[in-house]
Amino acid sequence: MTEEEAIHQRPLWVFGYASLMWNPGFEVAETALATLHGFHRSFCMSSIHHRGTKDDPGLVLALDPMEGASCTGLALQVPQGAETDTVAYLRERELISSAYIERLLPLELASGQSVTALAYVVDTTHVQYVAHLTLEDQARIIARAVGGRGPNTEYLWNTAAHLRELGIKDDDMTWLEQRTAALVKDLSV
Repeated sequence: MTEEEAIHQRPLWVFGYASLMWNPGFEVAETALATLHGFHRSFCMSSIHHRGTKDDPGLVLALDPMEGASCTGLALQVPQGAETDTVAYLRERELISSAYIERLLPLELASGQSVTALAYVVDTTHVQYVAHLTLEDQARIIARAVGGRGPNTEYLWNTAAHLRELGIKDDDMTWLEQRTAALVKDLSV
């Protein structure tokens, strides 16, 4: 079976670690806390469409490969019969600039069950991959960037709030949320 055929198997799970958690954009039959090993959630992708522009890029989160790391988010099960439409929607949304790579990866659900899920990981060879930025640099970019889907701050704050709501601890996200809020306050004075 090819990976393309496997994507359309049932049930189809999708891994949400950022905006897919709070704005999936597709119908979800079931959600479960889930952990993906070998990757971490990182503001390592320059956003030139959704949360910034080519002239003033913002930053979005991506699954960045890292040995020994893990990322906790939501496994989103697609309703039976909606797999093809959901994959088409996700490809249009997530593969807009080819900076993400579509992968089928093993998730560990909070229940202990293992599932294979569709996930979008950063292409570490893509020009939009910016893993070298410090947290301070990230906060400064996020504080000012605006793209087609709105302010970069909205993306950060919605993701941070949803992680808290789910009980997912992410120290970098907490620091970025606080520092970015301070920078936005300074910019508006």
